Amino acid sequence: MSSPLADRLRPQSLDDIVGQKHLLGENKPLRKIIESGRIPNLIFYGPSGVGKTTLASYIAKVTNRTFKKLNGTTASTSDIKEIFASLDTFEGINGILLYLDEIQYLNKKQQQTLLEYIENGKITLIASTTENPYFYVYNAILSRSTVFEFKSVEKDEIKKAVMRAVKILSKEYEKEIVISETAVDHISFACGGDVRKSLNAVELSVLSGDDDGEKIVVSDDSVRELTQKSANRYDKDGDEHYDIISAYQKSMRGSDPDAAVHYLARLLDAGDIMSACRRLLVCACEDVGLAYPQIIPIVKSYVDTALQLGLPEARIPLADAVIMVSLAPKSTTGYQAINAAMQDVQLGKGGPVPRQLQNMHYDGEDNSNKGQHYLYPHDYPDHYVRQQYLPDALKDKKYYSFGDNKHEQAFKAYWDKIK
Repeated sequence: MSSPLADRLRPQSLDDIVGQKHLLGENKPLRKIIESGRIPNLIFYGPSGVGKTTLASYIAKVTNRTFKKLNGTTASTSDIKEIFASLDTFEGINGILLYLDEIQYLNKKQQQTLLEYIENGKITLIASTTENPYFYVYNAILSRSTVFEFKSVEKDEIKKAVMRAVKILSKEYEKEIVISETAVDHISFACGGDVRKSLNAVELSVLSGDDDGEKIVVSDDSVRELTQKSANRYDKDGDEHYDIISAYQKSMRGSDPDAAVHYLARLLDAGDIMSACRRLLVCACEDVGLAYPQIIPIVKSYVDTALQLGLPEARIPLADAVIMVSLAPKSTTGYQAINAAMQDVQLGKGGPVPRQLQNMHYDGEDNSNKGQHYLYPHDYPDHYVRQQYLPDALKDKKYYSFGDNKHEQAFKAYWDKIK
């Protein structure tokens, strides 16, 4: 029993693998590929603990290939070459399946070395990553591989693995294991879709159970204590981080204060106060904007207060600000205006600044139109005078259009009257 429980529970068939029914269910693409026995190079993309390693080892077993495993965080180029050298040994008779975990940590040179050896088909590569492979994996490897996305495992699927784990442990200890339905449900839910984490929780719960010699009783309190921090799957450098902050901002933009506060809570529970503050400020400027321009300094003061207080008290001003941004009227007119202007600038549109707006400078003798000719608006009624401000090439361009909220409509009414 020295190996992890997850290893001792390796599935004997595809139907034993919990979750990933969108890939491994009847007539699903990955299942068909595996059943054909002709395995191409594959990239498994998804969060940890959802079956990527399990499936790779199963594929090696059913295709009778030698299973070799490397981890991108520790593997060197010599490690890769050593595995390929075994192709000419007894191990390589039926081919080698190389499972490369966390491929995103290999540098470009290492990935290029890998490429040399997967071209001839003697090595089958199954690489896994928790990051989006289209951003982190060398294009030449991507073009020679098929990418499958793994998802967090649903509670009901994890429950199957938990019950199997209890049965296996009962056999290993040769004792009845008494665990309540409530405890099983809690483990299945609280481990955040991570099967490996749920199995570890089962094993720890049994180890900490009350053993009377004939049976082991697992208490609900013990299970809750062992899994209390597991539900919030979160990696500040991983996709889940970006999914949560994206949902956080989109909930504020969509004027749903309940969802926005929920995602704020997930950020703060992970200790990521900086992402919570930054996205809050962005949303105030981008999504509320000119519909309620006073909100920007207000939100800034809430953020300053939160950062001065620190957690856990910071949750209070941040919650107030998030609810305010969620409930505020919305306008993206300023956001759209600067985007359109930036696009023109990046396309090289523009030209010289109109002479009347230039900084005053010496006119040469060859200039027949001497003088700047700038009209100072404060010298005119209502502090306004018509003159050209945009460059000649863009003089009729409109970047900003008034929004339909009361603040911008008030500005519009004022300038319609003046102009």
